[in-house]
Amino acid sequence: MIDEFAKGNLHGRLRRDREALLWKLDGLSEYDARRPLTATGTNLLGLVKHVASVEARYFGEVFDRPSPEPLVPWQDHDGSDLWAREDETREQIIGFYRRTWEHSDATIDALPLDAPGHVPWWPEPHPNTNLFAILVHVLGETNRHAGHADILREGLDGRTGMRPEHQTQADEEARAAYWAKVEQAARSAAPIEA
Repeated sequence: MIDEFAKGNLHGRLRRDREALLWKLDGLSEYDARRPLTATGTNLLGLVKHVASVEARYFGEVFDRPSPEPLVPWQDHDGSDLWAREDETREQIIGFYRRTWEHSDATIDALPLDAPGHVPWWPEPHPNTNLFAILVHVLGETNRHAGHADILREGLDGRTGMRPEHQTQADEEARAAYWAKVEQAARSAAPIEA
């Protein structure tokens, strides 16, 4: 009973967070979806591509259910899963992510939480795992990168929230007042530098 509840709960959260990550692309120009927004080149479409690849590996290779999609080999990883090439469209990357969901969901639905898996890229002595641990791991990865996407999107146009119905509109005056309050607290707490 608890296994099915846990599985359903984790799977539901993963589905929710997948959608939240994709929602961060809504309404953006091609340039804004692709452009590097940090010193290390982090970009919104690249986050989606990366999370799709991670999920495809964990719910595929780990349980001997390889993704039907071609994936970059881990040993040849050159960062190409972190950005969109000129010849890759947004629709292709989103389509890959959605097809990955279908494959992952089939794995999750087919296996019990204690189904054994093997993660060859994890260091010894812990490469063996189970579906429960992988669900938690992939949920954490998806959450982490959805959080990155939240911050990147806020920096682009001020749009925040997890889903369209939770979005907050930018009230510039209220945001400026809040920012000033936080800045003042930081300055007050910091030692005076000469």
